[in-house]
Amino acid sequence: MTRTTTLTLEQVPAESKATLEAFAKNIGFTPNMMGAFAQSPIAFNAWAQLLGSLSKALDVKTRDSIGLAVSEVNGCNYCLTVHSFTAEHLAKLPADEIILARTGHAADPKRDAAVQFARKVIETRGKVSDSDLNAVREAGHTDANVMEIVALVAMYSLTNFFNNVFDPDMDFPAVTPAGSI
Repeated sequence: MTRTTTLTLEQVPAESKATLEAFAKNIGFTPNMMGAFAQSPIAFNAWAQLLGSLSKALDVKTRDSIGLAVSEVNGCNYCLTVHSFTAEHLAKLPADEIILARTGHAADPKRDAAVQFARKVIETRGKVSDSDLNAVREAGHTDANVMEIVALVAMYSLTNFFNNVFDPDMDFPAVTPAGSI
């Protein structure tokens, strides 16, 4: 059953068009998730603005690792395919690091602390312990970094929930189910 329509650039509301065109130009095509999300200019443009702002938070390896950890917890197969692809091709993470991130860890100690903390945030709905907060700080993250981690968790959860609700067709290479890694 189709849960929503994926629109083309020509079909999206005028208020979504510039944002979707910018994504399509940068990515080289229009991902199905974005073609569906663009039906609501309010939600789509708000998400795009948040994504743009948070693309300056931390570093790309940490951001993609957090995206993988959060998407794994939220069971979002669409986002797992996207983040696995971008982690490999943009962040240049090797396959074993991508799998490690999906389990809430990283080989680099500072990134590991950020990913573990992000996983705790999503699993506890933000009700982390003092020791969780201290661990991420002791790894070298400032309070501003911790706030960015929380914001990334929220942003990735938004796309996870959107994709879990509307289930757009996959347009990135499939990944191994979590139970098999």
